[in-house]
Amino acid sequence: MKKWAVPMAAVLCLTGCGAGEAVVPPTEPAVEVAAKIEGWGFRPMQNARPEFTKEQIAAMDTYDCIYMGKEDEGIYLTFDEGYETGYTASILDTLKEKGVTAAFFITGDYLKRNEDLVRRMVEEGHIVGNHTENHPSLPTVKEDSKVQEELTVLGDTFADTFGVPMRYARPPKGEYDERTLRITKETGYTNVFWSFAYEDWLQDTVKGKEYAYNKVMAGLHGGAVILLHAVSPDNAQALGDIIDGARAQGYVFRSLDAYVAE
Repeated sequence: MKKWAVPMAAVLCLTGCGAGEAVVPPTEPAVEVAAKIEGWGFRPMQNARPEFTKEQIAAMDTYDCIYMGKEDEGIYLTFDEGYETGYTASILDTLKEKGVTAAFFITGDYLKRNEDLVRRMVEEGHIVGNHTENHPSLPTVKEDSKVQEELTVLGDTFADTFGVPMRYARPPKGEYDERTLRITKETGYTNVFWSFAYEDWLQDTVKGKEYAYNKVMAGLHGGAVILLHAVSPDNAQALGDIIDGARAQGYVFRSLDAYVAE
């Protein structure tokens, strides 16, 4: 910051001007510094666990985030639910048939429009996580209280409706900064990122269940936190084969609660 020099005339005026008057040196205007938005990503490795930067790992460890489990047979299945396209019921059917517990991250609008599906998630033992009330990029929400509201409004509605709390959160678009990680943790949530994902949210690029199966199987690794979008018909149709294929390779599907317990 610049240092302001006070002219001698001003100093004299401070001691000899009109009674009670004071000359105050000018101040610099406040400069708003934009937060650095981090977009979640990593370097995928063939037949190995993906690589994350030291900065990512440090942030995840500091705020107790979930992103990749231990290098063992455990893998974690998660779905993002921004809106419904008719495939969630089929996904739930498959999970029930295969005996797999998953986590579904929903928005406020999703809950309003699809309470019956969310109730089924809860009743069938799945984790329902907080994907925020309005799905904004959290680092662009300037007021800390507004970031918190994005979580508490949906969390309170969910708890009032189903009698259980939300404990996990996933930031929209995977965008975060140090401030939003801190606020999320202080609000009582564990942030959940991922170590496998692919472009499965594009409605106009359906490629078939075999494509989805091959993409997921090629990305499996010990401790994988798998992100799939429930809007994809490819994922819904391939899910049973993905579960069977992963188990055939020795993987075990675990819940986020098991991850935290480790």
